[in-house]
Amino acid sequence: MIPFAYNIRSLLARRLTTIAAALGMGLVVFVFAIVMMLSNGVRQATRRSIDPNTAIVLRTGAGTEVESTFEAGSVAKIAAAPGVAREGGRPVVVGELIVLIVLDNPSGGATNVQIRGVPDNALAFRPKARIVSGRAPRPGTDEAIVGSAIRGRFQGLEIGQRLELQKNRPIEIVGVFDDGGSPYASEVWADVDLVRRTFGQSRIVSSARVRLTSSDAFTAFSRALDNNHELGVAAYRETEYSERQTQGTATFLTVLGFLIAVMVSLGAVIGAMITMHAVVADRTREIGTLMALGFTRPQVLAAFLFESVTLALAGGVVGAAAALALSNLRISMLNTFTWAELSFAAEPSLGIVLTAITIAAVMGILGGLLPALRATRIDPARAMRGG
Repeated sequence: MIPFAYNIRSLLARRLTTIAAALGMGLVVFVFAIVMMLSNGVRQATRRSIDPNTAIVLRTGAGTEVESTFEAGSVAKIAAAPGVAREGGRPVVVGELIVLIVLDNPSGGATNVQIRGVPDNALAFRPKARIVSGRAPRPGTDEAIVGSAIRGRFQGLEIGQRLELQKNRPIEIVGVFDDGGSPYASEVWADVDLVRRTFGQSRIVSSARVRLTSSDAFTAFSRALDNNHELGVAAYRETEYSERQTQGTATFLTVLGFLIAVMVSLGAVIGAMITMHAVVADRTREIGTLMALGFTRPQVLAAFLFESVTLALAGGVVGAAAALALSNLRISMLNTFTWAELSFAAEPSLGIVLTAITIAAVMGILGGLLPALRATRIDPARAMRGG
């Protein structure tokens, strides 16, 4: 076996080409890791808002809250279904109305922002939701709270400012809330009756969220709603609905990450291949000497592959470290499920880092294989004569 120290000294002796090739590998790893971290951030944001004991009720056939409307009076009938939890003798349920408004974004375009009309127990229903600045709105007023992810990103979304839902129908932002980074933090919450009056949706809700006695109670609850054909509603586990809510966005980011990584990796592999070919050409006499000393062709092949993989892993570590340094990066994009603004952070995981490093190692093998095979074909006698 050729000593590893020999390969390390070789890489250090060619610092410029080594650094250039390693940075090419690092760029691939960086791009792949950061996009995968963003995709993971979408999924994690959704999971933070999930309560396994909560069900969401929509109009039958509706895929999202935006598409769903049914009579507000149905909320009481939904609350009377079996399996609904009670606190203080009252069923734990909230009926909410969702509307989209278009706001100008900082880049000069326009973005849909989701307005959620909520009853006075909306914050209490979601234990993870809390006011982080300002105060909660007073029920029955034109006061509202804004999610921390979009606070100040649009005109009228800062405490003390007024946002026009419709012409001459402003609401006043009095507080900022957070829900652990969930999609709720990309919404504006206002009194449900105010939202109804503003948009002419009298006695209408988009959804009802129900706290169940346990996750096992969902089957009986759902069956009861299905059997009540007058209601015309269907129940979903919040875990199922929330996963669907960001699945499209997460999938888009994942596919985008792979496509970009593949395109960039082609250049990086070619760069590594050129570098290793140059290394083999410069060390023909050394290779001949190694073979003359008794090292076999498979050992020479392994030595040069080791150099290439070491080069790639060094770049991969740098790229992964650079991606991890941006783990607090927060971006906003259109949620392909709700067609509303969604803000989320890049979230790393051990699996993403290991996958990115593995990709670097594979690129090192692909980039170094042909040059290593070329090295094994060198005639020792001819190489030592300088031929």
